[in-house]
Amino acid sequence: MKHQKTGDVMTTGVVHVTRHTPFKEIADLLVRHRISGLPVVDDDDKVIGVISETDLMMHQAGQGEQEAARAEGRRPRLPLPRRRARARQVKAGARTAGDLMSAPAVTVPADDSIASAARTMAAHGIERLPVVDVEDRLVGIVTRRDLLQIFLRPDSEIRREVVEEVLVRTLWLHPQALYVAVQDGVVTLRGEVERASEISIAVQLTGRIDGVIGVVDRLTSRTDDTHLRPVGVNGRGVTDAWLRRL
Repeated sequence: MKHQKTGDVMTTGVVHVTRHTPFKEIADLLVRHRISGLPVVDDDDKVIGVISETDLMMHQAGQGEQEAARAEGRRPRLPLPRRRARARQVKAGARTAGDLMSAPAVTVPADDSIASAARTMAAHGIERLPVVDVEDRLVGIVTRRDLLQIFLRPDSEIRREVVEEVLVRTLWLHPQALYVAVQDGVVTLRGEVERASEISIAVQLTGRIDGVIGVVDRLTSRTDDTHLRPVGVNGRGVTDAWLRRL
């Protein structure tokens, strides 16, 4: 089963900087291009870090704290934990992208699925990901908004993929063997299959199709084979192995 790739929705011609780019130029790029972050690359276009508006704000906040401390004749207070305190101190005195950036950068390969990119964003709590090629060179950037495009697929397109990929290629059924309807990304499956185990296959694979919001299961079976557990090479059920390959 094919999934839309991150490279299909990424933005190319990415605004980026090097580790030697001055602070003021970075701020100018963010404002001028109306973006909230950008990647930092080395001489080989490999991503070595990222800079966000938050990094610039930490710089300003750190400078303000240091100035206040000097005016009061005390050492600036650094919040815990220590690693974060050291990072904030470095950013406070940052003059170039190398000191200001957050590293290492979290990136995503261009051939990763959109679902994989979304999981990476959620896991790291970030809003954008630099996209890299097989040699880890910068080729684009993807944002949360880009990934949401997957849910804009037409219902007719989703239905066609359910029929072709799930019914015909996976279950070896006639295209009209089951009733398949899609409304606002929700797929309804209705009809009778030969074995009960095929129901879980149909429902799970349908749910994995790009753009599917949910699956309404109205399927029945002529025989119940759920109590049978055929064993594959690794001691797992054939159904599990089948799903892993798709």
